[in-house]
Amino acid sequence: MKKRFKLTDLDCANCAAKMEEAIKKIDGVNDATVSFMAQKMTVDADDARFDDIMKEIVAVCKKVEPDCVINL
Repeated sequence: MKKRFKLTDLDCANCAAKMEEAIKKIDGVNDATVSFMAQKMTVDADDARFDDIMKEIVAVCKKVEPDCVINL
């Protein structure tokens, strides 16, 4: 399943790159992109576990960029 999410308060391109790299390492994630310019994140992950994977993604993103909010 592929979904796109709007991001709020993503402060820099470097943080976006770190978030993207961390998301791709999560088990069940097929692909992910985080765009600083568009303030958007696209996640392609396992359908059956999508909600659990999204919880992990939110946790990982908070570690990298505490102010960033993923609008689910």
